[in-house]
Amino acid sequence: MADTKREIERKYEATPGLRLPDLTKAGIARTEEAATTELDAVYHDTPDLRLAASGITLRRRTGGADPGWHLKLPVAPGVRDEITTDPTDLLPGELADLVRSRTRGADLVPVVRLLSSRDVHRLLDEDGTELAELSRDTVVAERLHGRRATAQWDEIEVELAQDTDPALLDAVDKRLRKAGLHRAAAPSKLARALAETGAAPAPSPRPGTPRTAGDHVLAYLHEQAEALLSHDPGVRRDLPDAVHQMRVATRRLRSALRTYRKILDREATRPLVDELKWLAGELGAARDQEVLAHRLRARVAELPGTLVLGPVEARLTAWAVSGDTDTRTTALAALDSERYLRLLDALDALLADPPLRKAARTDPEAALPDAVLREYGRTADRVEQALGLTPSTERDTALHEARKAAKRARYAAEAATPALGRPARRFAKRMKAVQKVLGDHQDSVVARDTVRELAVAANGAGEPSFTWGLLYGHEEARAAARETELPEVWSRAADPGLRAALRS
Repeated sequence: MADTKREIERKYEATPGLRLPDLTKAGIARTEEAATTELDAVYHDTPDLRLAASGITLRRRTGGADPGWHLKLPVAPGVRDEITTDPTDLLPGELADLVRSRTRGADLVPVVRLLSSRDVHRLLDEDGTELAELSRDTVVAERLHGRRATAQWDEIEVELAQDTDPALLDAVDKRLRKAGLHRAAAPSKLARALAETGAAPAPSPRPGTPRTAGDHVLAYLHEQAEALLSHDPGVRRDLPDAVHQMRVATRRLRSALRTYRKILDREATRPLVDELKWLAGELGAARDQEVLAHRLRARVAELPGTLVLGPVEARLTAWAVSGDTDTRTTALAALDSERYLRLLDALDALLADPPLRKAARTDPEAALPDAVLREYGRTADRVEQALGLTPSTERDTALHEARKAAKRARYAAEAATPALGRPARRFAKRMKAVQKVLGDHQDSVVARDTVRELAVAANGAGEPSFTWGLLYGHEEARAAARETELPEVWSRAADPGLRAALRS
């Protein structure tokens, strides 16, 4: 069974014999020195160091208070999630799954061994509660893969205890810097060991400063591809919003490839577009279930207790749990499939050797506005068609199609924002407002269908169906309100001056 903790720390260069400064002026009441600990950690990676290139570390460590396999996933600079399992000989499958999108089936082999002699100082408040741990490590690194080499250094690491205000790190940082310490250049011991033994991973291919229209589109694609990969472990760990963020990255990739077809050859990208559509669909069931369950729970909570008749909350919970299990199984099956790995390989291949067309070499101010405005035209056609229909199932479908077009126009503008600046940012904001109104309308359509099914099931079980009918009516009224709101929101998005600004 894996344990997870959020690791927030800072590392500093140290020299033998350096005396630690007094930290009581940094909000620390007193320090408590613990016994020296000997740590032995073997780091694993693919032979070409794919994990290290992504800032991920995987090790098996003995000694200390938490021996076992440790996987560290980057969250932000100086912040990582550390997942720990028992000290088995073989790599646990749950950790291997969390890095599968990076390793793609490549072997994980020992690459570095670190022997650390650690002096620990517990930083305490007045009540004796631990606020942080300051450790001083003497490290000996040995490269295990390729040419053998060694390195040695001293470092100081300050790691916050759980629930400690991160501002404490800033206060400690001031005292350490005043004492002559400098922040470590390497983000981790592994990164430093690889660099000092001549085995640093090759940098991931990234476009330089965008200049042409093609540069800007590729920079956006690189950003979304990395987002897709970085959210993969979160989906597997069932973290809040991870499915949504991974699905958004997938949709943004697909949208950009379709929108900027004059930049990237459409025939060459079509197979990848189809696969991204498949992945978004597999993730979509889980996300849609999550949104719908949250919506229905909120609607029930809004009702006075006297209007909640029968086991409404129990039935809703049972439905949500059952649906969550089914949709999560679908999402994980997709991430565990060979098809998913082929998709990731195809995405890498596209970014490494993009099928650029002639327009990719032009100035972004010339090529990108046309693509954004083409998506606007598609959205305008669909919104106007929907507004011309009377309230009906046909109109609900038309509004849903308009929503998808507005989202694509928004993504097109977001991709162009680094090049076009404020006009594109304003356009994206207006399209997001349209998307939000249409999205709430579509969520109401789906909610009504589900509420009706729950009402039928409740009635069949002899339970009162009054509350379900009430919820249905509330959703119906909400959808009508969104339809009334849409013309005004659309008129702001359709401002001719806003479109003209994109070309200026």
